[in-house]
Formats: sequence, C-alpha cells, structure tokens
Amino acid sequence: MYLHALATATPPTVLTQAQCHELLAASDVRTRLNRRSLLTLQAVLRGDSGIATRHFASTPVERVFDFTPDELNETFRREAPSLGGRALTDALAKAGIRADELDALIVCTCTGYLCPGVSSYIAEQLGLRANAFLQDLVGLGCGAAIPALRAVEAVLAAQPTATVACVAVEICSAAFYLDDDSGVLISACLFSDGAAATIWKNTPGPTGLRAHGFNTLHVPAERDKLRFEMRDGKLRNRLDSTVPSLAAVAVSHLFNSEPAQSSPVRRIIAHPGGRDVLDALEAALPGYSLDASRRVLRDHGNMSSPSVLFALEEALRKNRPEIDNDWWLVSFGAGFSAHSCRLGVARKKA
Repeated sequence: MYLHALATATPPTVLTQAQCHELLAASDVRTRLNRRSLLTLQAVLRGDSGIATRHFASTPVERVFDFTPDELNETFRREAPSLGGRALTDALAKAGIRADELDALIVCTCTGYLCPGVSSYIAEQLGLRANAFLQDLVGLGCGAAIPALRAVEAVLAAQPTATVACVAVEICSAAFYLDDDSGVLISACLFSDGAAATIWKNTPGPTGLRAHGFNTLHVPAERDKLRFEMRDGKLRNRLDSTVPSLAAVAVSHLFNSEPAQSSPVRRIIAHPGGRDVLDALEAALPGYSLDASRRVLRDHGNMSSPSVLFALEEALRKNRPEIDNDWWLVSFGAGFSAHSCRLGVARKKA
C-alpha cells in the first residue's frame, strides 16, 4: 500500500517543562503528594528529560489534575475528534482528495472511550459518505499507529480500489492521574496531546512511498509493566522502570526477525517514548541514529500512538527512503507489545 499524504496536528496550548513545574507548584497538587514525589517532579521537569515543550488540549490546563472523571471524559469527547479532524483535513488537502472520496476511516486511540467511536465524530465533522467503512482500534496504547496501518492494509486487500484514511489521536491530558507512585509521576512529566493522519491507496502517490512487511510481538507476561488501569473512575498509567529495557529487547527481537532476503534498512524511525527509552534502543541497535525521534520528543513529549508518525514526518522533511534501502518504523507500548513495518520506494516496472 502506498502513502499519499501525512499530516499532524497539536493543540495551541504549549508549555515548557519549567512552566509545567510552575503550574504544579502553584496548584493544590502539592498538598496531595509527599516530599519525595514533589522532588521527583521538580527533578524531571527542571532537569534534562529530553523534552523542551509539550502541547495540551485540556482547558484550563492548570486544573488538569483536579478534573472529575466526567470532566476528563468530556475533554476527550470534545478534543479527540477536533484534533484528529484537523490532522485528517490537512492530509486530505495534501493528497488533493475530498473527504467524500474516502472509502474507509480507521482511528486508533487509548486515552479515552467513546461509543460510537472517534471515527463517527470525525466522519460527521469532515463529511464522509454515509457508507464509508469506519473502524476504531482501542486498547493498543502507544504502539497503536502501526497496527492501525496494518488494518488499512487489510481493507485495501479486500477492496483494492479503495482510498483509506488512518488517524492516530491521543488526548493524554484527559488521562492524567497523580499520586505518589514513581511511574505515575514520570508519566505526568512525559505525555502530551497530538494527532497524525495518513492517506493510503494501492497505487503510488505523490510521496512514492510504500508500506509493507508488517510484524508484531506480544509479551503478555510483562503486561503489568505498562498499561492503563482504572482508579477513582480515571485512567491511571502504570509505568515500570524496566520499560526502556523491555522496549529495547522487544524492538531488537522484531529487527532481528526481519527476513534475510529483504532490502537493507537504511534508517530506523521509532516511537519516542522517552529519553531513556531512546537511549536503550540506540544501544540495542548500533549504527542507527534515532535523531528524528529525539527531535519529536524534544518538541512534543510523548504523544502516545501518533508519536511515531510525527517522527516519520520529521524524518521526511530532510530525505526519504531510496530504492532497495528501506526505512523501518517501530512502535511499542501496552501489552507489552511492539510493532513494525517497512517504508520503501518500489522499483518502477520496465
């Protein structure tokens, strides 16, 4: 399947890490945390986390840790379709395609729950046809963008002439929770909001890029190391200190299982889960620089599922894969799971 357009979107509210610390320090949160937790927040938000700025859709952002479950749910219902719709509108414009020309829309998210899903809201907002196929993927965490693209591949296999859109959107600020658990504290310092949209067909598009070679890995024995749980009616992120090493092992397994006859991998585009995660990945994959992922982490923090597509967009600003020299996209997250695919340029038929 061929990429015809990629576009991203972030909310207008952007804060530096230092500003995030100032908001926390001025809020009632400090009365609910012990001294060690407050020092942890200060160390991460005012230290070298690899993150400079983050974007937030929740308003007012200074109340984000005081929202009731109903307020968090309403934030997600309002902001996820809006942000995802913005990204898809830009992708359609880049591809020169009208919304009513889309045959299918696939949306992945994990930071909120709607029934009908986010796809229904985006379809209404942009004016998709009433018979367009809508599908929502939930519960896949930070790694969801690549499984969502694999679902696109399945739609195109069943309907070869289709035009399919795929949106990854997360309102992480609608899933913020704070207590004295170290993983919860780190999560509050990493995550932010964003959306990415792509357009796909079975025929080459303006980018000339083809996605193929999908692969996946599930390690359910490590499920509790990284997942959402419900606490007080809110989503609470469980984030274990071993996640960087788990990610490195899982990603290495996928990379080493690439078919020997495949084209060489010139570049790796990874989900920017955090500074320590990227350090662990680069150590496990010597010879590959994750510079695009680091720039996305610096400018946006960890946006969960859209992040790997932000990194792809960042990489494509300077160059693109060459014939017989693929790029390898990899994402990972809840499960513990990891997912990959190749992005390359197909040879022109003689």
